[in-house]
Amino acid sequence: MKTFHKIQLVFIALTLMVINTTYAQQPGLQYFRPNDKNGLNVFEPSKEDTIIFDGLKVRVGGDFAMQFQGLNQSNEAGTLVELGSDFNLPSANLNLDVQVMEGVRMHLRTYLSSRAHNEAWIKGGYMRVDNLDFVKPGFLEGVMKYTSITIGLDEFNYGDAHFRRTDNARGIFNPFVGNYLMDAFSTEAFGEITVQKNGLLAVVGLTNGKLNQNVTVNDNTDNKPSFFGKLGYDKQLNEDLRVRLTGSWYINKGTSTGTYLYGGDRGGSRYYNVLFTVPDVDGNTEGGPRDGQFNARFTKLTALQINPFIKYKGLEFFGIYELADGSNEFTTPQADTEGAFTQIAAEVLYRFGADERFYLGGRYNTVTGKMRESATEDLEISRVNFGGGWYLSKNVLTKVEYMKQQYEGNAWTGRFAGAEFSGVVVEAVISF
Repeated sequence: MKTFHKIQLVFIALTLMVINTTYAQQPGLQYFRPNDKNGLNVFEPSKEDTIIFDGLKVRVGGDFAMQFQGLNQSNEAGTLVELGSDFNLPSANLNLDVQVMEGVRMHLRTYLSSRAHNEAWIKGGYMRVDNLDFVKPGFLEGVMKYTSITIGLDEFNYGDAHFRRTDNARGIFNPFVGNYLMDAFSTEAFGEITVQKNGLLAVVGLTNGKLNQNVTVNDNTDNKPSFFGKLGYDKQLNEDLRVRLTGSWYINKGTSTGTYLYGGDRGGSRYYNVLFTVPDVDGNTEGGPRDGQFNARFTKLTALQINPFIKYKGLEFFGIYELADGSNEFTTPQADTEGAFTQIAAEVLYRFGADERFYLGGRYNTVTGKMRESATEDLEISRVNFGGGWYLSKNVLTKVEYMKQQYEGNAWTGRFAGAEFSGVVVEAVISF
């Protein structure tokens, strides 16, 4: 633990030093989403690029996030721990982005500290190819003018919500503290092709369906690849109005893969120690770093996410309509394994001030559905967030929110029956 705190202090010192003295020296990279306010509302990096390649360039960046949390919680049984008001353990990322050659870029992200792991470990990385001149000059130039190829072990491009979520310490793109209830985010071995032309967007890709990689086979192994894709339209119609609408899908038919789409965030939930129970007489307690999120852990999962995004001047809307259904063949009885859930989210923000440095807004998010068809009632979760933020600079964001999350209906049992938590959370984020 002492080593961990030393790593944090060193990272904070390096962060402040780099921001204050060397930020202007960061090299420009091709087809790159900036890791600061300039990357806000950037989804897939554009194929329009003005950066001229003049040799290998290495960009060292990072993220740091700390929250002051003041939440209260309760459930019907009165078994949840009492939460105080204090600082959470900070989280930190180290980012390496390298322009390897003309049109070829590498990304690597390391979680220096996260809620789920005190030690540093690599989240993942990928290589993005935007032209094939390394094969021979001008090779498939007409195709690659609109096409990008991405290969690696990292987050893949299902849905649009993952572009606005907090990735461990990178919270500069998230207007609130928490991510969505069904948080579609996983790091898997993948390859994808993205095509963009005149506002039209198409993505097709393949993953191996596994969060933890291994080549061991046993009697319960039924690995299948995951297929995903996206179709959409994204256009700045005039100076004031931008419209984007996408639909994404994800399909996995294996019984030992595909369970990670809503459970792949190894950084953990952004609300700490919610839904943890008081230790019993034997010292046993319930709770984990992902509590506050929801994952049905379906195998043979099929998911569909539709995302509208509209920005008119300072007014901004982002939405989610998501269907996820699947089964778990290891459940009993075998004849009753099918289930389905629906997620709806609506987020409205108003950005104002010079360069839209300030914002106010709200988010409403619900998940409803059944683990099995035979269930007589739906499981229901709802969350509301109200808050705002201030970009002190392109690299520093402070935000405050009031949130309330409830587990509703009679279908919930145990510590989730009648559970709710609410209160105020303040977060400071540095990204560069």
